[in-house]
Amino acid sequence: MPGSDDSLECSSCTTAIDREDAIRTETMGGLDPMRWQTLCCPNCGTRLKTVFVGE
Repeated sequence: MPGSDDSLECSSCTTAIDREDAIRTETMGGLDPMRWQTLCCPNCGTRLKTVFVGE
């Protein structure tokens, strides 16, 4: 279900993406890439969410 912790909805192609299927990229704006990752849509490449992955 879009909006849950396990899935995201792409605003560009309106596809529901499972979190584990999202493309993970480095963040912009100087965030530490060891602590933060950007999740992107595997269909169109649109940025979905930036998430904290480190302690």
